[in-house]
Amino acid sequence: MPNRQIHILYIDDDAALGRLVEKTLARRGYQVESATDATVGLARVDEQAFDVVILDHDLGTTWGLDVLASLRERPTPPPVVYVTASSEITVAVQALKAGAVDYVLKTVGDDFDVLLNSAIEQALDTARLRRDKERAERELRQAHDRAVTLLAEVNHRVANSLALVGSLVRMQAAAVSDTAAKHALAETQGRIAAIGSLHRRLYTSDDVRSVDVGSYLEGLVGELSTSMTATGRTPSIRTALSSIELPTDKAVSVGMVVTELVTNAVKYAYPAGDGEVRVLLSEAPDGGIDIVVEDDGIGWRGVGVAQGTGLGGKVIAATVRNLSGDFSYESAERGTRARLRIPLQ
Repeated sequence: MPNRQIHILYIDDDAALGRLVEKTLARRGYQVESATDATVGLARVDEQAFDVVILDHDLGTTWGLDVLASLRERPTPPPVVYVTASSEITVAVQALKAGAVDYVLKTVGDDFDVLLNSAIEQALDTARLRRDKERAERELRQAHDRAVTLLAEVNHRVANSLALVGSLVRMQAAAVSDTAAKHALAETQGRIAAIGSLHRRLYTSDDVRSVDVGSYLEGLVGELSTSMTATGRTPSIRTALSSIELPTDKAVSVGMVVTELVTNAVKYAYPAGDGEVRVLLSEAPDGGIDIVVEDDGIGWRGVGVAQGTGLGGKVIAATVRNLSGDFSYESAERGTRARLRIPLQ
């Protein structure tokens, strides 16, 4: 029992019994106050913080169950021990369902005192456990909020660092004269952008565990288009992307594959420079997701799985394995169509 004195309110229209209960509980160290009227009792609860309320069932002008319902409407209701002279079990059931912590049958003699004291102790324990639970939940929410804030800050800093690296790569590309080196650096910048774009979305997201991959790819493709235009590549990139939630790690992998495919299409599909590249995202019939990157250019020589001869092909092959997906180049009337299918489970 805490060091401070426990303050109890006893609500019963029987004034004589109220005085007797006061004396009995006072000998056990409790500070007891009586109220013979429900209205007075409720008013005292609003004025004074009681550790326990002992509530009689029959209050003459009203029923204890009505008072109990009023008590439960308070922001921080005290634990209630329900007392009645009725031996009907339905009264006890109703009281407990209405929120009473315990139920004591009103009798004459020491049994009532013992049972009432036991019920008070149980009510105090219940109140303590409730406070401990609320405190633990509050601390857990605070810890969660701190973790979310910290994670957002980490993602923000990572995104800024990747943006800086991307800028350095772009500056390096501008400083070299070799065309192959320029293109290689542009591809590297695209890969960095794929990861940086995701981190920018994470530090503004309410849930870092998943990402709307459609929205993510929309932003990523826009960055790729800007980057490619700066290198002299002019094909336009059109998107049709469904809104699909994907775990963050998978979204990064999808971004890497799309980056490689779009870069390849822009580089090789239209030697003359003009043309369209399309990026499509939809739900697959089997419940997974379907990603297509296609163009109307000169076409890919042969049909089959990517051989992985270049760095881009190796990146795609390794990433598809991590996704447990299926990647292929499909036949098309003209141009090239690459399809990636990923199971969501």
